[in-house]
Amino acid sequence: MKCVVVLMAVALLLGMLSLATFNARAQKKLPNIVVIVSDDMGYADIGVHGSRDIPTPNIDALARSGTRFTNAYVSGPYCSPTRAGFMTGRYPQRFGYEFNLDHPPEHMGLGLPPDQKTIADHLKAAGYRTAIFGKWHLGFGHAYHPMSRGFDEFFGFLGADHSYMDTEASSVNPLMDGKEILTKSPYLTEAVADHAVDFIRRWKSQPFFLYLAFNAVHTPMQAPDKYLARFTQIQDPQRRTYAAMLSAMDDAVGRTLAELTAQGLDENTLVIFFNDNGGPTMRGTTINGSSNLPLRGSKRQTYEGGIRVAFFVRWLGHLPKGKISSQPIIQLDVLPTALYAAGVKRPPQSNVDGINLLPYLTGDKKGRPHDALFWRLGQNMAIRKGDWKLVKTGEAPLRDLETYVPYDLSGAELYNLANDIGEKSNLAARFPGKVKELGDAWQRWNRELSKPRWSSTGRRMDSRSGN
Repeated sequence: MKCVVVLMAVALLLGMLSLATFNARAQKKLPNIVVIVSDDMGYADIGVHGSRDIPTPNIDALARSGTRFTNAYVSGPYCSPTRAGFMTGRYPQRFGYEFNLDHPPEHMGLGLPPDQKTIADHLKAAGYRTAIFGKWHLGFGHAYHPMSRGFDEFFGFLGADHSYMDTEASSVNPLMDGKEILTKSPYLTEAVADHAVDFIRRWKSQPFFLYLAFNAVHTPMQAPDKYLARFTQIQDPQRRTYAAMLSAMDDAVGRTLAELTAQGLDENTLVIFFNDNGGPTMRGTTINGSSNLPLRGSKRQTYEGGIRVAFFVRWLGHLPKGKISSQPIIQLDVLPTALYAAGVKRPPQSNVDGINLLPYLTGDKKGRPHDALFWRLGQNMAIRKGDWKLVKTGEAPLRDLETYVPYDLSGAELYNLANDIGEKSNLAARFPGKVKELGDAWQRWNRELSKPRWSSTGRRMDSRSGN
């Protein structure tokens, strides 16, 4: 009898050890997730998109080692709403996040609503170490600080932009390490890469989520001489500085990817790169010398130049290399894609708008991930359904609360993007049925949304609760 009891105890112990070993292996196999976001980069300004005057070897190598999407979009034609959409996997207009935030005091107490769970919240709950280095732009104050929104570590700034050279350039938007204000830092693009490399070294043995939110190539236009010296052939001083800043970011991307390789993490890391909106090329934007050709339009517009972006997905050993996909996708897809890779359940909200891209990348699913994609920024709108796009946009978004009125789509323009990527031939008069079809679909979507919580000038406005 004693022998039986001993044998049972040994078997139980061995079972527990086996379970512990299995759990440890399963934990180790969870993929790391790295999301890299550039800021205000022109669509035409990287090598894989045809740039000839600005070499971007590291970004190009990332694109070629995974899948490059040629019809990729962001949900906002400028910075802050795009980030809110990425963080939640939802159209930000659903919860009133339609316009940019600026700096305190006007925008103090505004930001990504605390009831909206972030990608970092989900991954941290699943055992990931989480970090953001760079630009936050989702609110000021304790409730909106990244370390209150699922991130274990933060280096960067909370507002829309920051000097690259002068650490103490802004008293209302200081450079921070965690919640401590910094008084000294290297060139900001290099500092972001320094933190990324250090983070990978420190957390190489457990799953991590690393969000690199470069402020390059957003204004102010600042670059050290060592980067400017690479572009003496560019005569225009603004374009030359832009090229230098982009080259510095390309180096930073290369350093981050090289560290993944050095630590043996290449095949256990899902890497996603996208830009936050099109380059600012029109009057009234923070023009930085970028180019969106052959696309029409600029940051702050819903033409392709404002919303179509670079977008690459790499997971070596799991996803194909060198693939080019023309399927329309959007940055809202990052959250469900990353959570699925990490084995995390899709968020319970029934209206998470992003789609898990992994089965489309592997070929397990065919067709388009989205039936249609939608945009709203004040009185600017767009819908893309298949190859057709209906768009109404202007020189600036909504300015005054009193002008926020029901949407009038008269005068909207219709384009077929399959053969008119530059949106040159307005087909609205020829295809009124298509205009009505897309307009009706957009209005149905629009009725699901909240009113903005604040205007483009920062003034608060009443908002229905988010759907």
